[in-house]
Amino acid sequence: MDPSSNSVYFSLEELKDLESAYESGGMEKVVILIQEKLNKLKSAELHIAVTGESGAGKSTFINAMRGLRSIDEGAAKIGITETTMVPTQYKHPSFPEVCFWDLPGVGTTTFPVKDYLREMKFQQYDFFIIISRGRFTENYAKLAQEIKTLGKHFYFVRSQIDNDLRALEIEGRNAERKTELTKIRNACVGCLREAGISQPTVFLISSFQVNEFDFSALWATLINNVDNMKKDIFLKSLPNIALEIVEWKRDQLKKRLWMLATVSGTVRAEGVSGAEGTEAVSGAMAGDLACDLRKLITAIEEMCTCLGLDDASLQRLANVARKPVEVLKAEVKTPLTGEINNECMKTMLQCSNFKASVDMELPINLVQIIASIFQTVSSAGITYKLLSNALTELVKNAKNVVKAAFGTD
Repeated sequence: MDPSSNSVYFSLEELKDLESAYESGGMEKVVILIQEKLNKLKSAELHIAVTGESGAGKSTFINAMRGLRSIDEGAAKIGITETTMVPTQYKHPSFPEVCFWDLPGVGTTTFPVKDYLREMKFQQYDFFIIISRGRFTENYAKLAQEIKTLGKHFYFVRSQIDNDLRALEIEGRNAERKTELTKIRNACVGCLREAGISQPTVFLISSFQVNEFDFSALWATLINNVDNMKKDIFLKSLPNIALEIVEWKRDQLKKRLWMLATVSGTVRAEGVSGAEGTEAVSGAMAGDLACDLRKLITAIEEMCTCLGLDDASLQRLANVARKPVEVLKAEVKTPLTGEINNECMKTMLQCSNFKASVDMELPINLVQIIASIFQTVSSAGITYKLLSNALTELVKNAKNVVKAAFGTD
């Protein structure tokens, strides 16, 4: 399933509010409601708890989820002994609203299960990753049952799969890889069923090979089980380790283009009197356009970061792929990742062309409302087309970077 397929930013009630606002107050009221939704998207937070027994690889997993190595600034501390003594928060380096919590190992003398469930304050987390490096024990089942009583989702991850396969090679047991992975998965599932988990799903991963094994399947499952607002921010935070992740991000970003176009390009130039950040632009359509160039520039910059085309993201991906960052940067051939000023944006607007019946990829219950807006306000349509073209160009570059990083065809 496409992790972005079911994401709708507006509830049915909010859609009715949009329609009523347009009928009673025109675009001014509509823009206010849409801007409020965009602000909520920016302020939403996601808190992910990573738990399990001591030494299972929780800290390494958190680093992998954020595209970091243990030697990078801000990385979770890794050690052969228990290094996490209190719940420790690690924010994503580019999207700090996505927070991972490294919880102390469960079942140790310091944190026996009966105290662990109370002291970790499980209610504050959105969902839980339960990690094991071997068989899942009774402690894991107790954790899962406690999480279930809170109405939260939990996911079982079997870590260090690369070490298991390497050990088989050293022993000269040249068994077929898929067969061995199936054996490991079945053993984990069997233990969890014996411990009282009726239909467990186990993801096999290596935190040092995030483009292998079940990492993509894990991400897809996590995204499909969070609400729409948090789905949006979690998708943005994923490292681009596969082409499908870039496609998920593209589809998610498409869903907000009409909102960005509406708030940045729905005022005709003749109705503007010195509005801050808003300038008249000669367009290809009749009359002049009034667009908030600052908002358009910010929108493109945010798309660049989401698609991993900023310098920091490229460096993190190069580290994961073990490639010189220059190799990845060489695949970024669009000027949109550089500094975009007002004059550059005006040129892009003048080159934009828009027809309301074309390229409007909207939920069916939005089409009538927004199509009416875009047909009435020429600036909204042109800015939509500009952002759509920019997204297409950025996605193309992001895919080229993934191919260079991992040799993906």
